[in-house]
Amino acid sequence: MTDLATRATTANAHVHTLEIVEVIVETARARSLVFAVPDELAHRFRYHPGQFLTLEIPGAGGDSMARCYSLSSSPHLDDTLVVTVKRVEGGYASNWLCDNAVPGMSLRVLTPSGVFVPKSLDADLLLLAAGSGITPVMSIAKSALLGGSATVYALYANTDAESVIFGAELAEMTVEFPDRFQVVHWLESERGRPSAAALAGLIAPYRAYRAYVCGPEPFMAASRAALRAIGMPDNHVHVEKFRSLTGDPFADIVRPEGGGAAASATVALDGRTIGLEWPRGTPLLDVLLSNGYDAPYSCRAGECSACACTVRSGEVRMLKNDTLVDADLALGLTLACQTIPVSERIEIAFDQ
Repeated sequence: MTDLATRATTANAHVHTLEIVEVIVETARARSLVFAVPDELAHRFRYHPGQFLTLEIPGAGGDSMARCYSLSSSPHLDDTLVVTVKRVEGGYASNWLCDNAVPGMSLRVLTPSGVFVPKSLDADLLLLAAGSGITPVMSIAKSALLGGSATVYALYANTDAESVIFGAELAEMTVEFPDRFQVVHWLESERGRPSAAALAGLIAPYRAYRAYVCGPEPFMAASRAALRAIGMPDNHVHVEKFRSLTGDPFADIVRPEGGGAAASATVALDGRTIGLEWPRGTPLLDVLLSNGYDAPYSCRAGECSACACTVRSGEVRMLKNDTLVDADLALGLTLACQTIPVSERIEIAFDQ
């Protein structure tokens, strides 16, 4: 193979195919998809509670789309990967999966990603979820109870009793861990939508905990207001937002061509330090993926913050940023999928 052909070779080590081995009917509108992970891929699919998988969903006319679904399994309990999908009104991907996913089907997936992850499983947790927002919260709760010493208080809002996902499992957890786990169900059919004031009244005793919030935007807005009302510090509040990607994170990655000046980069990733050349016009994420490194990401379009990393030294520039706010930028955060080098030497850490 010529040097030119070698440089043009695509690097697709970031894309994998997993088989669905079980489909669990959680409710009339929700399904859990259980994926088996081959032994040779086990190291690539290690994950933290609260993270998600990005799935490629077949579309009409041969097209496809990417969607992110949180893992409801726990790395402290489950050998398989489980994502839970709830039908969205008018949503193609969620309805396609609920209608078509069967054991034996294979889907292309990206490795686990996301930063909705507790720093410690020993710090007490306040978990606020609504609807399918219970999915990452369930992973966090199970992991804290099995892999840590945290006390966990969970508030879970739904339209009615038939909408409750993991109802039986949550009840079993309260029996198994009576001194460490409590779940309060809020049913709109009985109490109306949860207001900030009502939520504040329920969660006030837990103001010293760490809060993790996931659900539809109205619920998250009420939860954030309630957390402010009880005086929980902002740095104790963690929010996960649903993602609807417009780009194609499964597209081939072409190895950057040599030639021209390149920056020298040192990257801290997964507990190791990587040294590499960083071509001037190539986003950092593409450089890492094309060299076979499992950098976290989900969109490759600056639409999410899964690839957020910290600039420890040197200067970079972002081509696009739809997610990081001024406070993030002040901390030195940047999006690897949109970041190109400016200075000669740059030090980056994936430490979020």
